[in-house]
Amino acid sequence: MKKNGMIGFIGLGNMAKAMIGGMLEKGIVDIERIIGSAKTERTAKEAAGKFHIQTTTDNKMVAGNAKIVFLAVKPQLLENVIAEIRDCITDDTLIVSIAAGKTMEEITKMFGREISLVRCMPNTPALVGEGCTGVCRNEKVTGEEFDCVMELLSSFGSASEVPERLMDAVVGVSGSSPAYVFLFIEAMADGAVAAGMPRKQAYEFAAQAVLGSARMVLETGKHPGELKDMVCSPAGTTIEAVRILEEKGFRGIVMDAMEACVRKSREM
Repeated sequence: MKKNGMIGFIGLGNMAKAMIGGMLEKGIVDIERIIGSAKTERTAKEAAGKFHIQTTTDNKMVAGNAKIVFLAVKPQLLENVIAEIRDCITDDTLIVSIAAGKTMEEITKMFGREISLVRCMPNTPALVGEGCTGVCRNEKVTGEEFDCVMELLSSFGSASEVPERLMDAVVGVSGSSPAYVFLFIEAMADGAVAAGMPRKQAYEFAAQAVLGSARMVLETGKHPGELKDMVCSPAGTTIEAVRILEEKGFRGIVMDAMEACVRKSREM
């Protein structure tokens, strides 16, 4: 597969826009190499206006012209979209699915034949270039093809290959987890407001604390527990807060939520 082939997006929602934006911003793909389709003319025109790419409401046009086709539609719509485009897919086409809960075996059955297929799970921080994407592939995907896809996926954050059996765990730990973090930020901000801080400033302090803490984990390579211990002075304020979190079952609640998320992903 040549890397100068067209790259198509079927579905132009928030995640597709984040992906396209990252690819263009990093200069990995030229504008004229991207084509996208949307269900409505309005959505197609919005994407065209924002990115200056070619757009259409015809999914077959994208499938027939792109070397790499990203299926960026909701899981419940995937089967209908594949039924529409499968006759346009050639042996040279590489399919990349971002549909949560849909295995490569299921997707292959929808196409009715063996295809070159990559399955990935990005998350919404891709919208600000800080995405985290789990990626797996089938045996038909060549090393060159996979390297190309990984370069594209890394344009809006980090991308890591995982065995498909862990993709539901990826959904729990990164795909859905921004919602947990947003709840945590909101709760911390509520606590600061209760202590007298203005709402806007409380959100800024809470969000920056989460951002800085995450960077410390990633950049220092230290265990999160060790970093936690560094903040907890003897008989201090932090260890008192940690005591309450432990008393209320903070870790267990998070793990239970993750378990529920993973279970739901497996059921989809």
